[in-house]
Amino acid sequence: MSKISKEDILKIAQEEKIGYVKLQFTDILGALKNVEIPVEQLEEALDGEIMFDGSSIEGFVRVEESDMYLKPDYNTWSIFPWSEENCRVARLICDVHNFNNEPFEGDPRSNLKRIVKEMEDMGYDAFNLGPEPEFYLFKLDKDNNPTTIVNDTSGYFDVSITDTSERCRREIAKTLKKMDFEVEMFHHEAGPSQHEISFKYSDAVTSSDNIQTFKLVAKTVARQYGLHVTFMPKPLYDEAGSGMHYNVSLFKDGENVFYDKDDEYGLSEEMKYFMAGLLDHARGYTAICNPLVNSYKRLSAGFEAPRYIAWSGSNRTPLLRIPSTRGAGTRAEVRSLDPSANPYLATAVILKAGLSGIQNQKDLTTPVDENIFEMTQKERQAEDVEDLPTTLYTALKALKAAEVIQEALGKHICDHFIKNKTYEWKMYSAQITSWEKEQYLSQY
Repeated sequence: MSKISKEDILKIAQEEKIGYVKLQFTDILGALKNVEIPVEQLEEALDGEIMFDGSSIEGFVRVEESDMYLKPDYNTWSIFPWSEENCRVARLICDVHNFNNEPFEGDPRSNLKRIVKEMEDMGYDAFNLGPEPEFYLFKLDKDNNPTTIVNDTSGYFDVSITDTSERCRREIAKTLKKMDFEVEMFHHEAGPSQHEISFKYSDAVTSSDNIQTFKLVAKTVARQYGLHVTFMPKPLYDEAGSGMHYNVSLFKDGENVFYDKDDEYGLSEEMKYFMAGLLDHARGYTAICNPLVNSYKRLSAGFEAPRYIAWSGSNRTPLLRIPSTRGAGTRAEVRSLDPSANPYLATAVILKAGLSGIQNQKDLTTPVDENIFEMTQKERQAEDVEDLPTTLYTALKALKAAEVIQEALGKHICDHFIKNKTYEWKMYSAQITSWEKEQYLSQY
């Protein structure tokens, strides 16, 4: 049941002097799209009668199937705080339906709802997700183009009063609060000009919506400070990459099914099965959770970015970490994701992988509590620790062999994702880099 009705939205739009409304949706690659309408068309939009041409959207449909409908989720109604006072702009996040008025199989949000329905059919109420997206703040040049010039040289949890980074970060958090986000914390990260803003967990679809909104807010506010926010996983050589850890838990009848007070680790059998599913399918979902050529520069560079498939309690080098909180807060932290991922697709594959573990009652491996980065290959083999894919190419090969992850995406999304990313890898592989010229031009 909606928390806000059509009538509520129409009333608020009039009272708040809304002039335009952005009907937002997300393409397969994770790009936020929108159709903007004058407020006079709002009632028609709320009835799901606004159409658009889907043939121009990456991975959607062919020209002859181009007519698509935008079906707004009333609960996503929000007013942009930065819009003009006398002509304000609001937004609604939409599901995409095809010309038969059925959920479009290529819509990442609708696809995630399909996996959530599978979870509900198994008897669970909610899959709670708390994301921790990291980003870099770089300076703009005189033409307002992004550079890789850092705006501060602070480090992890540092306080700075000499640059605009801290003020910008706080303004992003304030803007999110105005849009009804519950921001939990924000702080400087390990890299120069690298930051993190964490917001409160929510259900799978809402959290994915929130990630998309967060990215838009961060980029918009940063421009007001003459800065550029980038969610590129590894923008600087020899500095920490940006991750987006997923804190996940499963609920039934309002209770966290991951907790068992009688277990040695405080973890239920269902949580162990879920974790085993995450580990078992890790190679298969890596292409979705780390979708760029650049993603693998982060995973292979260290700086606590996981590149090994294992789990632990306190150890931060494996793929999965179990934070010490127990009870309602018992959760698994999936550490491999980066913020370039399409959150709807990433959430779908993580949820599906975990549910698969429960369905098949997969045995969980023993925890690896030592620093995996310092283990020899022989020691890792003795612990049965596998590597994550090291390039987008090997990740795509793993995806092609991962039936469960393909099911999580559906054929349409999976086929178009692989086709696009294969092309991206081929384009990257054909480039002649400065490093190659420096290493080889004179010597050979």
